[in-house]
Amino acid sequence: MSATRYFVGLGSNLGDRLSTLRRALAELAALPSSHTVEASSAWETHPVGPGTGPFLNAIAELHSSLDAPALLAELLTIERRHGRLRRERWGDRTLDLDILLAKQNGVCVRVSSPKLELPHPRMLGRDFVLAPLAELAPTLDLDGRSCTQRLGALPVGERTIIRRLDEQLWAPRSAKLARPGG
Repeated sequence: MSATRYFVGLGSNLGDRLSTLRRALAELAALPSSHTVEASSAWETHPVGPGTGPFLNAIAELHSSLDAPALLAELLTIERRHGRLRRERWGDRTLDLDILLAKQNGVCVRVSSPKLELPHPRMLGRDFVLAPLAELAPTLDLDGRSCTQRLGALPVGERTIIRRLDEQLWAPRSAKLARPGG
């Protein structure tokens, strides 16, 4: 089976949010039969729902031979290692990892089960998903429109982004090895 191209959303609004996202990206890169290709910048956003503090959100592109349910199980394990407690929907969290989209040989993978729905059913209406996704894959087709077009079409009243952080969130190991003196 060839590798599936996954886009995984990362979010945190408790503790040292930036360190949490960086550690989670390192754990994603270490998953079996997988490698993280790239990660977006971190984006600070207002919470959706009952959350009390701003989130940091990012997207990682991951290539994996794991199927979507197996990848979800790995993501839930990473969340638990970071102290994630699932008490209320859209509440505060140390770490949230969501499979947003999967492509196999260029075709969108569709999954509909009680534990997982792909593509993520609410991703097209969330700027905290679309902005980092547009950073990684601006022309990615999302139901007939590019990621950038989808982001531009979001009504102002539905936007949650406060700012994009300037510091690099993560660099793949190959990029670190390629740097002079690195």
